[in-house]
Amino acid sequence: VFGWHRLVPLTWSHVARQTHHGEQKRTSASLLCKLTTASNGGGLENLSHVESRKYVLEPECRTSLIPCPLEKQRTAVAPGFIEREKVVRSLLDMGFSDIHINELLCLWPSMHPQQLLDIISELILLGLNPEPVYVALKRSPQLLKLPVTHVRRRSGYLRKLGLGEGKLKTVLLCCPEIFTMHQRDVDSIVGVLKEKCLFTVQQVTRILHRCPFVLREDPGELEYKFQYAYFRMGVKHADVVRTDFLQYSITKIKQRHVFLERLGRYQTPDKKGQTQVPNPLLKDILRVSEAEFLARTACSSAEEFEVFKKLLAREEEEGSASHMPDNKSLSLDEEEDEEEDEEEDEE
Repeated sequence: VFGWHRLVPLTWSHVARQTHHGEQKRTSASLLCKLTTASNGGGLENLSHVESRKYVLEPECRTSLIPCPLEKQRTAVAPGFIEREKVVRSLLDMGFSDIHINELLCLWPSMHPQQLLDIISELILLGLNPEPVYVALKRSPQLLKLPVTHVRRRSGYLRKLGLGEGKLKTVLLCCPEIFTMHQRDVDSIVGVLKEKCLFTVQQVTRILHRCPFVLREDPGELEYKFQYAYFRMGVKHADVVRTDFLQYSITKIKQRHVFLERLGRYQTPDKKGQTQVPNPLLKDILRVSEAEFLARTACSSAEEFEVFKKLLAREEEEGSASHMPDNKSLSLDEEEDEEEDEEEDEE
């Protein structure tokens, strides 16, 4: 045994000097077999075979455990893959479907996913559900390019106008530009409703909620539409709000109102709100289709109405008709002053 222990280091060093690296495994195994046959211990032969297999197979096992798959895994993962997956999980928790998330991420491929999550989070905090948020972003993808601070400021402004919780859903679906508009443009529309048309704060909130398209109109045209309803048709503030009068175009309003007026079926109320003929309700004039309007309200034919519309358009182009009584100023304050003067004269 002492001789075998003394020969093994010498033999290994001799083999290492005389054999190449590729032949080292085969030579060492055969040499160990020769040494075991020369020894007198029967148990040593089995031990030598076990040791030889260990020393022969261990390098092969080590070479097979090179961490190549880890390197490939590192190169396969994109830089923003982990963050994108985090955003996807957050959107799923909010209630968005897989289809919605994929389409939202494809709206601006170059946009950072965290920007998308921040904008959507601000809209969700306003009380909106995932579906209207998805529809609004599809209609107006420019919302995703807005700074988060801008969205927060505009959200606070809308809350002050009373457009919080569920009311903002209708506004966002009909007019998503309310977030991309300049603040001065929004202020001008609100200023016309409050200062020029003299609507109350509650009435302005209801108008913006039920008729959000007014945000797209020119302030001067919006003021003229209200004045036409107030002075020419005799419609009061409460009726304008209740019937959603401001959502209809001024062309449609004029065509149907003047047509009824010339047929003798509509009359502008006097100062006391009285008329000689019973005027039809606004819902029977504006809320119905043209066929129903002609059949039930005007009691006229479609051909007659088409001829009238052409004549009315020609009159407006020539400027021969002024639809305000006696060319008076369109100021509500002046009209109220005139009423007070008339009451004093009567007294």
